[in-house]
Amino acid sequence: QLQLVESGGGLVQPGGSLRLSCAASGFSLDYYAIGWFRQAPGKEREGVICIRNSGGVTNYADSVKGRFTISRDNAKNTVYLQMNSLKPEDTAVYYCAAAPIPWCPLMTNDFRSWGQGTQVTVSS
Repeated sequence: QLQLVESGGGLVQPGGSLRLSCAASGFSLDYYAIGWFRQAPGKEREGVICIRNSGGVTNYADSVKGRFTISRDNAKNTVYLQMNSLKPEDTAVYYCAAAPIPWCPLMTNDFRSWGQGTQVTVSS
């Protein structure tokens, strides 16, 4: 029933920017916290950033603070991840996920619905 679809990934040079979108269907984002995660080759999946239903933000990864911004447009049922000053180490598959609670979870298993991911490659 619930579906999340990421888009906006691609190849970008170091220092460049990308804007990822997470479009939800089958449910309203009004009642969910939405998190962005990423998994780099050979590494475990890590949380990046999360936004609660009221708009409050929780940063999971210190490495993206000041560079990545999460936002939501409830009217469009979409969450965005604006990524600036991209670095090669940001290269990963990026996933969005939904938690059925109005605040950002501390545990990954509270995110129950996941998208298929979108590839972000930062390379010159």
